[in-house]
Amino acid sequence: MNYSLKLDSPGEWLETVLANFDEFLVDHAANERKASAAALSMVAHYPDKVTLVETMVDLALEELNHYRQVLNLMRQRNLNPGPDEKDPYVNEIIKQVRRGADHYFLDRLLSAAVIEARGAERFDLLGAALDDSDLRGFYKTLARSEHKHQELFVVLARRYFPNDEIDDRWQEWLQIEARILGSLTIRPRLH
Repeated sequence: MNYSLKLDSPGEWLETVLANFDEFLVDHAANERKASAAALSMVAHYPDKVTLVETMVDLALEELNHYRQVLNLMRQRNLNPGPDEKDPYVNEIIKQVRRGADHYFLDRLLSAAVIEARGAERFDLLGAALDDSDLRGFYKTLARSEHKHQELFVVLARRYFPNDEIDDRWQEWLQIEARILGSLTIRPRLH
């Protein structure tokens, strides 16, 4: 499943993750925690947008629950959360967010959507490839969740911006994301 992305994750990414799954789990946990924090950041930044606030609070709680679920998997493997590391993929995405109140808001929504789309694609790949049936089910469930998050961010964008502006910028974001993904070294990380 492509999730509208312009570039599929290379097979080497999946092989690297499967060969270093414990390392991937530690990174996955950090990403879930950061996703929760990012949703709360939107709440703090846009307190006047009631629908956005309510939606982001729900999303923050869901992402925090995912974090707890990954921590439980880590505990079963005697793994501990690692120190915070910069995510080269997310940092490059953030650099592409335009300045100016309206541009910034639209880009925050659409960049979040494209990040969620990549997460959905990669969790779907894991859900199809893992040997453990419980892990397969977990990652298939997460893939569906991430896909819904992608749609959620696009729906929010449509609430606040004209469709043609969103559609044009979405196509730009898909190109940006493909360029960024193609430029990064493959590591056993979510991104």
